[in-house]
Amino acid sequence: MTDQSAQTRTLRPRRSFIFSPGLKPEMFPKALASGTDIVCVELEDGIAPKDKQAAREKALKLFESPQADDGVERIVRINCLREAFGIADVAAILKTDTPPPALMLPKVRTPDEVVLLDNLLSERGHATRLHVIIETNAGLEAVFDIAHCSSRIDALFFGGVDMAAELRCDNAWGPLLYARSRVVHAAAAAGLDVIDVPYLDLDDQQGMIEEAQLAKSLGFSGKGSIHPKQIGALNAVFTPSEEEIARARRIIDTFEEADTGLVVIDGKLIEKPVLRDMYRILAIADRISS
Repeated sequence: MTDQSAQTRTLRPRRSFIFSPGLKPEMFPKALASGTDIVCVELEDGIAPKDKQAAREKALKLFESPQADDGVERIVRINCLREAFGIADVAAILKTDTPPPALMLPKVRTPDEVVLLDNLLSERGHATRLHVIIETNAGLEAVFDIAHCSSRIDALFFGGVDMAAELRCDNAWGPLLYARSRVVHAAAAAGLDVIDVPYLDLDDQQGMIEEAQLAKSLGFSGKGSIHPKQIGALNAVFTPSEEEIARARRIIDTFEEADTGLVVIDGKLIEKPVLRDMYRILAIADRISS
């Protein structure tokens, strides 16, 4: 994947996401209206094996009608590509003329999985984007190569629950800091957004906010939710302040006027790679204003 292809990715807010069960399409509009930046229709862990086919059919039917231009990103989480259910999901997506705008790939272990799906989508003529969950030891070891293997990838997601089980460690910030850092590093190197795992204790709103603040300081673009009542607080953590928005506009304007690789603002040297984060800040500002 070239640097140019990374630069042409659409920048958009990814401060929060929530799952909507594929088996219950009536919940999809409610999820879209929850205030989240991403709604992910669930076909994987949240669906029992006996219901996989029905969930797949109902989920794909959602996209037969044109989607509203409401600023909410729509994703379908398919099953692992190393399993029969995942293969069936891909076959159904290749068959339809109205594929989901994006797919979330769970339990990715190697770049080959992503490249294979990319090739199949390209052969079919689907423009579907990809989001990759890093939640296995093998995936963590290969995360840098995974992040760079396809220009369809828009974001990496950190799957902390499965990762903690694989590492045999507590599902807590400290024990998972190394794994989180590896995922952030790979995403940054490839120019991708990176989304942290949901906070599972619904009764501990303050704990969720504190963990979201830690995730933001580490470089995460957003964090998942398990309930709509978490979304407002998550959006607040990952929303830039008015001062940060004004600074982003100033930096972008200065670079555009200077037409160079670095500028000096307020006595500080700022290099061009920082522009991606500045454009992301403005994307969030546009989402808020709309």
